[in-house]
Amino acid sequence: MTVSVKQMQEARLALAAPLFADIAGDARVSFEFFPPKTEKMEETLWESVQTLAPLGPRFVSVTYGAGGTTRERTHATVARIARETDIPAAAHLTCVDATREEIDAIADEYWKAGVRHIVALRGDSPVAGQKFQSPVGGYENAAALVAGLRKLHPFEISVSAYPECHPDSASEAADLDNLKRKLDAGATRAITQFFHEAETFFRFRDAAAKAGIDAEIVPGIMPIMNFGAVQRMSAMCGTVVPDWMGTLFDGLDDRPAARQLVSATIAAELCRRLYAGGVRDFHFYTLNRAELSYAICHLLGIRGQPALVAAQAA
Repeated sequence: MTVSVKQMQEARLALAAPLFADIAGDARVSFEFFPPKTEKMEETLWESVQTLAPLGPRFVSVTYGAGGTTRERTHATVARIARETDIPAAAHLTCVDATREEIDAIADEYWKAGVRHIVALRGDSPVAGQKFQSPVGGYENAAALVAGLRKLHPFEISVSAYPECHPDSASEAADLDNLKRKLDAGATRAITQFFHEAETFFRFRDAAAKAGIDAEIVPGIMPIMNFGAVQRMSAMCGTVVPDWMGTLFDGLDDRPAARQLVSATIAAELCRRLYAGGVRDFHFYTLNRAELSYAICHLLGIRGQPALVAAQAA
């Protein structure tokens, strides 16, 4: 009987040890949440924080809506995390629709609230379809924002990176130059936009190193809650959705439990491939849903410790 190369590959996979059997548990994680819009969403958010806290995250971050639309809720959520938990809290700040003085005042308020970590972003245009324009009297870009924050307080500062190039960048080289400016301005690390294949991250990591970037680059992981929504988000930010992903989610629109299992499998495999390539830090875009991220962390060998959430006295 003739055995094909594909059959030989499949046989090796079948005989290999379980994919996650040799994970050492030395990975570190962080999580991103968005500010709640309703009381019910706030309850879901805090359930997620409490679920993930025992995993000992490096930090949790809270996003900032387009045009500053969630500014107050972001501040309230971050301040509560800083006040009521032992988890380092990070607040997103953007350059959109605010003067330097306004942004500096917000940063000062975060510092007073005990927040020591800022995710500094240029932000997107508040008008859909229009390119970003620097606000009058505002920070013109993320590098300027980083430099401004550095003058205010000794914040830990994370910035964004784009493995498949930011849609507004003229080229991949220009995009890397922009990332280097942000890091040279004083940023601590870069966290990537989500991507769907490990090789995408490895190519970007190699290109960044070749461009003289030696700061920490943390891959951003997006467990897929809704494949259609991820397709739309991917199209907006220039992220390639591989054909095999559509095949795996085909027929699951009305089967949320099955879809969640498939999503966990895909994201866990992505993390395992990244781990095999030397990655030890992962940033999860949770969408305020904890279970998928928790399951992936478990497969990465991260086990829950006694709860780190310090509940306030009743």
